[in-house]
Amino acid sequence: MKIAIIGTGYVGLVSGACFAEMGVEVTCVDIDKAKISKLEQGIIPIYEPGLEEMVKRNFAEGRLRFTTDLRTCIDDVEAVFSAVGTPPDEDGSADLTYVLNVAHEVGRYMKKYLVVVTKSTVPVGTARKVKAAIAEELALRGEDIPFDVASNPEFLKEGAAIKDFMSPDRVVVGVESKRARDLMAKLYAPFMLNNFRVLFTDIPSAEMIKYAANSMLATRISFMNDIANLCELVGADVNMVRKGIGSDTRIGSKFLYPGCGYGGSCFPKDVKALIKTAEQSGYDMRVLRAVEDVNEQQKSVLFRKLSAYYEGNLQGKTIALWGLAFKAETDDMREATSLVTIEHLLEAGCTIRVFDPVAMDECRRRLGDKVIYAKDIYDAALGADALLLLTEWKQFRLPSWEVVRRAMTSPVLIDGRNLYNPAEMRDNGFEYFSIGRPGICEIPE
Repeated sequence: MKIAIIGTGYVGLVSGACFAEMGVEVTCVDIDKAKISKLEQGIIPIYEPGLEEMVKRNFAEGRLRFTTDLRTCIDDVEAVFSAVGTPPDEDGSADLTYVLNVAHEVGRYMKKYLVVVTKSTVPVGTARKVKAAIAEELALRGEDIPFDVASNPEFLKEGAAIKDFMSPDRVVVGVESKRARDLMAKLYAPFMLNNFRVLFTDIPSAEMIKYAANSMLATRISFMNDIANLCELVGADVNMVRKGIGSDTRIGSKFLYPGCGYGGSCFPKDVKALIKTAEQSGYDMRVLRAVEDVNEQQKSVLFRKLSAYYEGNLQGKTIALWGLAFKAETDDMREATSLVTIEHLLEAGCTIRVFDPVAMDECRRRLGDKVIYAKDIYDAALGADALLLLTEWKQFRLPSWEVVRRAMTSPVLIDGRNLYNPAEMRDNGFEYFSIGRPGICEIPE
């Protein structure tokens, strides 16, 4: 089976490599000539565990190709996947410019039946627009070529995307015809050998499922952050609370970990887009507005704790940051708490020393020389008046605390991911603060 995937970003490249791993012949298309050239050399534009090896292997074996011209492969493929970006517009809605550009391009060049599959996260109703754009191009050509559209949203977690794609807990496919359903079932058949579910729906439902899923997970995170902040005020331990409610089978334990806010390419964008979709339909998503508001406030929680500890006098302080990516196992800093924290620290007159195992180059691209880039965690702590942990990388779990303490001017540690044991940290000579656990700095109004 042969398919084309347009867009070699996070979703497109992971999808292409995983389909190729299962024996599908995949051509990845992107207008960025430099990116395509690098991919052909085995240079991967994003960090994702296992992806580089998979791309190189399938490229070498001829199942994965890269091109800047859809016309080189469109005559041979049975399906074209659109995996281009849908960045948030100024009003929070999803920008469909790239998605509709793909639809027009397919309509200009297709010569036989195709299934055009939207893999990008798009609002309900996008498939209708894609269908209209293709039909418009065919009409301009005077052609009457049959085609179908489908919606196949991705559910990939950054840092675990390969596993999520190869061993999905479900695959959602929205279709309008039996012909499209049969083709998509054939494509996903290798993934169903271990009884992984393909859930076929109508197209609007498939488009909604993606937004609803991410919004629910974001809601759980913001809910627990709200509970954590209340725990601090009343003397409760949020870890005990989390275990207590997570053991309820109606609730479950996943996404109940409090911290310093969620970020990344999905949750913030998708929550905003769903709020905007509802607004356009005359409905107010009050719960999601609260989820968004809690998260924005939570991104400043470490700075507020630090400011409270130093009684608002941060001018001239040196602050170390461990972690820049929005989560571990990725170099993605989109909507990351680190960006908000750094902005606050700079405004307060601080010098900032940062370290992240993989996101240093991304930070340089975004912030230039506004911060000092350390060579490791101990270098980051050198001369620091406080250390802030923002990302739960494994290599941060068991450092030599004696070395860290000696490197710092003042052994103050604010843990934004509740990674450490408070009693052990105090035994190691640190003034230790975390999220939602007893004996920490209260957050001022």
